Amino acid sequence: MPYPDMFEGYMIKDQSKWSDFKKKEFKPKKFEDRDIDIKIECCGVCGSDVHTITGGWGDCPLPICVGHEVIGKAIKVGDKVTTVKVGDRVGVGAQIRACLECKLCKADNENYCPHMVDTYGAPYEDGTISQGGYSSHIRAHEYFTFPIPDNIESKDAGPMMCAGLTVWSPLVRAKIGPGKKVAILGIGGLGHFGLLWASALGAEVYALSHSPNKQKDAMKLGAKNFICTKDKDWAKPWAYTFDFILNTADMTNEFNIQEYMSTLNVNGEFHNVGLPDKPLPQMMAQDFAPNGAKMGGSHIGNRPEMLAMLKLASEKNIKPMIETLDISEKGCKEAVERVKVNDVRYRFTLTGYEKVFGK
Repeated sequence: MPYPDMFEGYMIKDQSKWSDFKKKEFKPKKFEDRDIDIKIECCGVCGSDVHTITGGWGDCPLPICVGHEVIGKAIKVGDKVTTVKVGDRVGVGAQIRACLECKLCKADNENYCPHMVDTYGAPYEDGTISQGGYSSHIRAHEYFTFPIPDNIESKDAGPMMCAGLTVWSPLVRAKIGPGKKVAILGIGGLGHFGLLWASALGAEVYALSHSPNKQKDAMKLGAKNFICTKDKDWAKPWAYTFDFILNTADMTNEFNIQEYMSTLNVNGEFHNVGLPDKPLPQMMAQDFAPNGAKMGGSHIGNRPEMLAMLKLASEKNIKPMIETLDISEKGCKEAVERVKVNDVRYRFTLTGYEKVFGK
């Protein structure tokens, strides 16, 4: 049964066979007045996709179609939709719904709404499980559907929908800009966006990485200095330096966090957006005392932040470093397996949707 009754996507049905994708039909949620149906053109591959299908973050509803960095064309809009019209190129990120009525939503913190629905693997009120963007179509609420500026290519816009926003939001909420020294820890899918955004915002940017072979890329992306955290006593020359460390790494459980905290200026923040499968290392309360440092974290971002991020990327012609793969059972398998072992510079976008889902 074709669209609009059924969508089609590449799904897994067993977390023990997490890269075994099969094309299957699934039933979307009921179409409502503020919903938009999007025919998907491409979708970024996020670390969250891998954590979900491998079971790293626990069990998930199965079968599941992941993908929350979606770009496509609006082909149907609800009667009460005012922000998008049929034919518009739009994006959808990691959140697809919120109540929009609670105090968090009304304060532009809908990304923390207790009633939020993730773009995949989450139940709607009617029990339908949301399915993501490795698929022919997606049905999204207009508040979580974003117009894409004309001069941003779809393959570049895709990874901005989750990775881009996830690092943009904490940077702007920390008022990062001229006069601030910011370290981006981990130069991968998230971290490379961190370098791009922090530099574009006017901060003095440093790259922290255990991979010296990423130095050239880091400097190209906007870092003023590259600091190799493999080096003995690497942190000592940088004591009390950084106002903000954005930790995008996926292996924080293996870090000597006290070493990183020592590089923070007084009242500086170590902010986590990388979400490993394993717990953080044990710490003592007194680890925060020498410089009055703090540790925090965040979850994606809000609609105003997404629109501001896209506007800046458009105005400054900011482009991520991506690789593309054609969507297929083989393409999805290769993408998630390579993301799992960090074999990508620095983000994948799945393309070629018309070849497998038709026009």
